[in-house]
Amino acid sequence: MNLSWNPDAEGAWTLFHREHLGSLQQSWAYGQALQQLGVEVHRAMLHDGETLMGLAQFQCRRVAFYIGLASCSRGPVWAEQATPAWRQQAFRALQRGVPTRAWRATVFSPEQPLGALDAQEVRGMQRVMTGYSTAMLDLDQTLPALRAGLDGKWRNRLVRAEAMPGLQVHVRASMKDLQWLLERENLQRQTRGFHALPTDFVQAYVGAHADRTRAFLVASALQGKQTLGSMLFLIHGAAATYYIGWADEAGRQANIHNLLLWRAMAALQTQGIRQLDLGGINTRALPGISRFKLGSGGRLLTLAGTYF
Repeated sequence: MNLSWNPDAEGAWTLFHREHLGSLQQSWAYGQALQQLGVEVHRAMLHDGETLMGLAQFQCRRVAFYIGLASCSRGPVWAEQATPAWRQQAFRALQRGVPTRAWRATVFSPEQPLGALDAQEVRGMQRVMTGYSTAMLDLDQTLPALRAGLDGKWRNRLVRAEAMPGLQVHVRASMKDLQWLLERENLQRQTRGFHALPTDFVQAYVGAHADRTRAFLVASALQGKQTLGSMLFLIHGAAATYYIGWADEAGRQANIHNLLLWRAMAALQTQGIRQLDLGGINTRALPGISRFKLGSGGRLLTLAGTYF
């Protein structure tokens, strides 16, 4: 096994990440954006001979005065031929080798459900946190098949939104549309009092791409000069992630997000996107949002958890 840290290999990383449908958190541009915000990021590439077998991107931060935390979120990204025994060796090498402060905890949150995680690959590690749940939408199928996979009530809301008179829908990589939505997102966060990565992250993520049209899509619905709703999707390789959304009261009453998500699904398909991550599912804290995501045909995916 050959392990290299922080290689100057954006092209090889991006190609492997795309081929294996890596998560947003393991994309090269995600790491670049975090670095621009002042986050310490380290990348590792793992080879078996000349064959690239895995990628691991770590976010590092201080959790106590002397102790750091190196977190590989929703990774590593593995080649199919990486056996559980090989992965176990890779985990050990990665734990020992992160080039940050000596006193640290190194944690992994594999991009696999608990039932699919072979016990051998995490042997010697402890599960310290339960898994994140999300809804995954398979775009590698026809639009009629996607429509047939919609929940009945979800489809009815979509039909009503499609029938609205005078409605204009745009799905495009428009910096103007993006800036408008980010401004609404900041106001929304202030009003509701919730926190996430700063919206500057999105600007940095888009700026990390040579071709910005391959970085994001904004879906917006307008009636006259009034914007009823908007949704942002970040693209990473052959996958995309729903990132933020906004709607006014008229948009919510009109089920505008059903229409925006449907149009975005079609637009992403034309760009060769095969998988859409709709984001966190929490049926207790956010039942309405969770039903919306699952009703779109998304498959519930609960990851194995975090291992130390």
